Amino acid sequence: MHTKAARFAWFVLAWNVVVILWGAYVRASGSGAGCGAHWPLCNGEVIPPAPSAEMLVEFSHRVTSGLALVAVVVLFVWVWRTVAAGHPARRVALLSLIFIVTEALLGAGLVLFRLVAKDESLARAMVMPLHLANTLVLLACLTLTAHWLSGGAPISLKGRGRHLWLLVVLLVAMIGVGKTGAIAALGDTLYPANSFLEGVAAEASATASLLLRLRILHPALGVVVGMGLIFGLGAIPMDRRDRRGRALRLVVASLAGVQMLLGFVNVWLAAPVWLQLVHLLAADLLWITLVLVAASILARREAAPIAGLRSSG
Repeated sequence: MHTKAARFAWFVLAWNVVVILWGAYVRASGSGAGCGAHWPLCNGEVIPPAPSAEMLVEFSHRVTSGLALVAVVVLFVWVWRTVAAGHPARRVALLSLIFIVTEALLGAGLVLFRLVAKDESLARAMVMPLHLANTLVLLACLTLTAHWLSGGAPISLKGRGRHLWLLVVLLVAMIGVGKTGAIAALGDTLYPANSFLEGVAAEASATASLLLRLRILHPALGVVVGMGLIFGLGAIPMDRRDRRGRALRLVVASLAGVQMLLGFVNVWLAAPVWLQLVHLLAADLLWITLVLVAASILARREAAPIAGLRSSG
């Protein structure tokens, strides 16, 4: 176990969750155009003078995102300098670096092409789900980096059969839920409603935007996948000695139930910003825990400790 690197990896993961939540607030508050169509500068300035509230929200998101990028770069260099070839953490650390770069590029594209604030274009509706999918893959890579640096066993796909396919389906389905969630959240931002009934009436209108008509996909898919997580994971046998993995499986089931409840309340209350952020935080925690459970289920058993660590400090 590489203790210091592992602690830093868990910190980087947590920091990225904070950045994600703040990015959601930027979108929900309509502050995405706070720095104009400039990136990485803010209205042409490194530090904008006399910033407005929207500018402060957007600028602070850029600062925290930039720090996240730097942190992932540091993590990558740390892992590749202290962990020998063959260790699984090296591969996912490299993938983390790749996906944090694509994350930054997608964010820059939203700003430079003005796909922010009240923009209702099809391009924005297509990029937002892609952005969300990239975010989830990034979180998965960072989670596995921290997990394997903490001494987690490497995975083995041999003989997994239908259990492997079930895990793949659940993971892909979770990304699908996230993508429909991005569409629903964009619809809530562009076409806010004051009540549940007002929102239903807007969706049923003959002149309703495509974003409003697609909004129903998220709760529908969320319930299906939530039930799949609760019952599907429970059907996969786990090593009795893996108490941590079995406990995390219970956490996944609990979070899936909480998410379905939060989703219902979010729809009923017409998606207030604070509840959108709570819903997103629970989704990120569910995703991270699901990745850890999948790694535990697929872990190589009766294997020797991972070789290749050059130091334990």
